[in-house]
Amino acid sequence: MANKSELRKQALTQRKSLTEDQADQLNEALLVAFKTLDFSNINSIHLFLPTLHHNEPNTFLFIDWLQLNHPKIDLVVPKANFETNTMSNYIFKDLADLKNNHYQIPEPQNAKPFNGVLDLVLVPLLAFDQKGYRVGYGKGFYDRFLENTDTQKIGLSFFEPVAQINDVHLNDIRLDKCITPNKIYSFV
Repeated sequence: MANKSELRKQALTQRKSLTEDQADQLNEALLVAFKTLDFSNINSIHLFLPTLHHNEPNTFLFIDWLQLNHPKIDLVVPKANFETNTMSNYIFKDLADLKNNHYQIPEPQNAKPFNGVLDLVLVPLLAFDQKGYRVGYGKGFYDRFLENTDTQKIGLSFFEPVAQINDVHLNDIRLDKCITPNKIYSFV
């Protein structure tokens, strides 16, 4: 068992130690696993946009694959409000519409707001446990975003789960699944 602060530090160090080739291989393995999901009843997918210099899973690969293989699915990306720690959703337009914010996170600039229902949300994380709880960067953006939604929540992780996060809070939202390079974990 470990607490979120310890896990956050460990995960950031572990990610930072990845070479570019290792990160590319892990991203490809995540994409291969992602492709096995059932998209037949999916009309919209929220994807976080990665900060690649932090070696986050590269969801741009997922966007490319979805646009090619499932063009009818609305791809939705977030824009953060750091004063309120909330996010708003926009339909992904193209790479040219993205600009890095103050934290170097790509965000849409001129995209159309998305006000529909999300069928699936890809959730960023640093670590997760065998019960489906996750460790993020600590601001609670995704917990707030997901607290009143009934959508499928899928994490993406380069690494396997820890046994248990020992400081889970009541407002922490559990994942339904988490995709790793080796396995898709289900927590439902």
